[in-house]
Amino acid sequence: MSEQGKGSASASASAPAPGSDTYKGWLFKWTNYLKGYQRRWFVLSNGLLSYYRTQAEMAHTCRGTINLATAHIDTEDACNIVLSSGGRTYHLKASTEVERQRWVTALELAKAKAIRMMNDQSDDSGDEEPTSQSDRSEIQGTLKILVSKLDDLSTCNDLIAKHGAALQRSLSELEGLKVPVEGGEKIKAVNERATLFRITSNAMINACRDFLELAETHSRRWQRALQYEREQRTHLEETIEQLAKQHNSLERAWREAPTLASTTPSAPTTNKGGSGRLRKEEASDEDEDTEYFDAMEDSPAFITVTATENTQHRRSQSNLSGASGGQSNDWNQHDHMSPSCNDVSGKELQPRRQRRTHVPDKPNYSLNLWSIMKNCIGKELSKIPMPVNFNEPLSMLQRLTEDLEYHELLDKAARCESSLEQMCLVAAFSISSYSTTVHRTAKPFNPLLGETYELDRREEFGYRSLCEQVSHHPPAAAHHVISQRGWTLWQEITIASKFRGKYLSIMPLGAIHLLFHSSGNQYVWRKVTSTVHNIIVGKLWIDQSGDIEIVNHRTKETCQLKFSPYSYFSRDVPRKVTGVVADSGGQAHYILSGTWDDKIESAKIIQSSRGGSGSEGKQKTVYQTLSPKLLWKKYPLPENAENMYYFSALALTLNEQEDGVGLTDSRLRPDQKLMEEGRWDEANSEKQRLEEKQRAVRRRREAEATDALDEECDYDSGKEYEGYQPLWFHQRRDSVTGETNFVYKGGYWEAKERQDWSMCPNIF
Repeated sequence: MSEQGKGSASASASAPAPGSDTYKGWLFKWTNYLKGYQRRWFVLSNGLLSYYRTQAEMAHTCRGTINLATAHIDTEDACNIVLSSGGRTYHLKASTEVERQRWVTALELAKAKAIRMMNDQSDDSGDEEPTSQSDRSEIQGTLKILVSKLDDLSTCNDLIAKHGAALQRSLSELEGLKVPVEGGEKIKAVNERATLFRITSNAMINACRDFLELAETHSRRWQRALQYEREQRTHLEETIEQLAKQHNSLERAWREAPTLASTTPSAPTTNKGGSGRLRKEEASDEDEDTEYFDAMEDSPAFITVTATENTQHRRSQSNLSGASGGQSNDWNQHDHMSPSCNDVSGKELQPRRQRRTHVPDKPNYSLNLWSIMKNCIGKELSKIPMPVNFNEPLSMLQRLTEDLEYHELLDKAARCESSLEQMCLVAAFSISSYSTTVHRTAKPFNPLLGETYELDRREEFGYRSLCEQVSHHPPAAAHHVISQRGWTLWQEITIASKFRGKYLSIMPLGAIHLLFHSSGNQYVWRKVTSTVHNIIVGKLWIDQSGDIEIVNHRTKETCQLKFSPYSYFSRDVPRKVTGVVADSGGQAHYILSGTWDDKIESAKIIQSSRGGSGSEGKQKTVYQTLSPKLLWKKYPLPENAENMYYFSALALTLNEQEDGVGLTDSRLRPDQKLMEEGRWDEANSEKQRLEEKQRAVRRRREAEATDALDEECDYDSGKEYEGYQPLWFHQRRDSVTGETNFVYKGGYWEAKERQDWSMCPNIF
């Protein structure tokens, strides 16, 4: 790499000679293959080598530091220096060989000094070493004086003990005397010993006074030193926070201008520098310089070629921009789908009831999430007590119901004669459920055990939905939807979540089942992992990552979907999703592409062949397809959505009060309703009351289980304690998958018609 025409200032001209306590100067540091070596200002002090972009940055921003006490110093050639400590490696270059030798000498001396300091620290039980030679001499002199004063105190103590014992013996002898003459002599001796004792005591008191004065004088000095260390620590914390904010700003700017990534020169595919140069790139820890890689590990294993009228082929790496191939058409307009799939959907019917279109604006209350979450690293999220400030006024049951936002995809799929075309629509439906999460960083309310939520949309859209919280630890919810337009959906979802310090992982466990009545096609799939980033500092944002396999258990057809995690280094659009729909024999028929927060397109495959090797050395399949057609597109958010928790049109209606719902319905939950109304203090108090009530019920249930077990042991009645049982769902073994899960057992809608809720527990 060239040095980009920049010279390196002599370190000796701007810093003391090697061997002094501080050594400074310009060096070139390896960053990455695109930028090569970059000029940086290095400061060697107290066994630490730190670097900055400029000398002015020394006052506020350190770009990196390496501890020489544990570092290995090596020289590659005439001007290069390699420093490695643990997993961190710096590749440095001086402007001349003489300059390089000065730095190596300074580094070796500093390393030897740092090792001595580390050994001294271990010998002194962790006491901090002074920061300079003069400070060390002064403190050592002070310690010698303190030691001599302590010796004086010890000597005085011995003399006091000795003279005190002699005085005691004399007094004892005096008591036993009867002859006046002898008494006078003894009294004289006692007086002499008492005088000696007084003199010794005065000497000890004076020594103690000197020690106290000296200790007070240096105590103030040590307090100032301690205060300085505290200020340095605070400054370091502020610097770290500033770096995190800068990192967040850069990340946000990159996301807001994704087109810039496509114009960035790609990384070279040849490794001219050999393995040593590759190690430089991997070892570089300079966070402000972007690193570029030859290829992404998760790049698609196929290439699509769109067939056009003039037979010219355009290739793309299966990303959205390449797959679009011009303006997308809706499936209602194209010619390679069954006509039955293109009938008028239920979304075009006008709803018979006017529902609300807004909720009260979210109050502007500030609360530090890190202050609460920092003590919860590694814990289950559902067990962390959280104020409503981090919630949105919806429960997890209502969030689960939001999967039905784009139910018309299933209405359309129910009319499809081709199971492969039906699979495309089912895949689009599974992806659409994530579209509402892109701005929804707030946490939904954890449902109480036995809490339910119904959504009756038969008049408008032909379906009705019921959710129930069937378990609390682990939290699990059962969901059942039946549509008059030919489909039934059910699922049992258990949320496993872990806080990892920098991000929060939310892992939905459980399968989603979808049955089409006319064909008998039953589809099963699972959700991907959701990740909430920037927990410590910066703006929260959500990403979806992982794979989804959708299986039609009747025909054995599959759809493989890949949610690509966000990456600085990818040139693809953010939040990208790709997929392949294949028949039971593994033959691909459709390519899916798009993003989970905007739209999904489908392209029918007309020919496939084995292509050349990709950058990873793997052979890729080349699919020739027809022009992509639009499967699904996200509805725009309502006006003022940013002040209404970024709720979609459906989410705005979920907590709307309705007559006749069950007594355990989420709409009736008081803390959630108070939060929606903006009364957050009252909502927090009510939330604590409900949680304590639930804990009391759980303790009573556990006590009943213990009593039942004891009774069973005493009487051997053979009757087992049943424990908690959900009201509307029961566990059954699925005949298709063989899994045991909660399914709807019926009775809820009949109870609603009768308005008989006597069986409902009092959970609110």
